[in-house]
Amino acid sequence: MVARPPPTRLEAMTDSADTRRQLLDLIDELAVVRGKVTLSSGREADYYLDLRRVTLDHRSAPLIGDVVLDLLESEGLLGGIDAVGGLTMGADPVGTAVMHRSVVRGRPLDSFVVRKEAKKHGMSRRVEGPEVKGKRVIAVEDTSTTGGSVLTAVDALREAGAEVVAVAVVMDRDTGAKERVEATGIPYLTALTTADLGLD
Repeated sequence: MVARPPPTRLEAMTDSADTRRQLLDLIDELAVVRGKVTLSSGREADYYLDLRRVTLDHRSAPLIGDVVLDLLESEGLLGGIDAVGGLTMGADPVGTAVMHRSVVRGRPLDSFVVRKEAKKHGMSRRVEGPEVKGKRVIAVEDTSTTGGSVLTAVDALREAGAEVVAVAVVMDRDTGAKERVEATGIPYLTALTTADLGLD
């Protein structure tokens, strides 16, 4: 079998844009519920975005992994991190998708799960999976409204001895999460926004 040469920069950009477009189409098809809704924050919106319908879908999960990896690569972070993950349960399928696609792409990353509170038995760990102490990690989330969930994960990761390099969100709603996270000194990276779907 003849080895395929690595893609040129232009090919990589084209592949990345195609992956984003495919994922946006699936989000629009599967995750956007249009109509008046009250969000958990108490705010009213003209639509509801249920990203778990996408992150747990067999077609879109690999795309999510690639879109997040492309984002980290574009920020120059991919070579300097060890693991990805976040607060259960919105972040769980995102971290898993990134882990699987990182192996396919030859840059393997581990994944981890952050519990909302430590177990009362066993090892009483709050961060499950491979040890994160002394590791450089990315806290991921499917979508963020206020940044509260991902900052909870950041606090737990720091308590466990990890260095949180950045927060990476699959889809940002432009509702204040970026500003709240960046106020803590952590970069907030967004793969997609609701504006990409024409929702803003």
